[in-house]
Amino acid sequence: MNNIVWKIKSFDELSVPELYTIIKARISVFVVEQNCPYHDLDDYDQIALHLWAENEGKIVAYCRLFDRGIKYHETSIGRVLTTDLGRGKGIGKLLIKFAVETIENRYKTSSIRISAQDYLLKFYSDYGFQTTDKKYLEDNLPHTEMFRL
Repeated sequence: MNNIVWKIKSFDELSVPELYTIIKARISVFVVEQNCPYHDLDDYDQIALHLWAENEGKIVAYCRLFDRGIKYHETSIGRVLTTDLGRGKGIGKLLIKFAVETIENRYKTSSIRISAQDYLLKFYSDYGFQTTDKKYLEDNLPHTEMFRL
């Protein structure tokens, strides 16, 4: 994994092959691996910043970033994933680090709200996210809303 390339683009900056690769990675992780059929194309891609890592042209980590007032009152991070090619190599940690830095630099805030799958609560807490009392099922998976100041 020495040839990792990080990219960040708005929807309009994405090439068709990049968009295809992003959607393929999201479906592979969220629909196939987690056995969770859901509507991935939710009309938020067009207003998100897309942050991802590639190794030899294949996505190894990805997330979407949103400005204030789109998903929550605060900025937010969503569709966070690490593909099987990137797992166990610390790339997910770098993804969240870069996502937080991007929000701080582009949106000039450190207030971020996320919807975290419950098995990742400890992972996100390592980056300053705190759980709220809002727990719920999203696509039949337990989630907790988390907030970072």
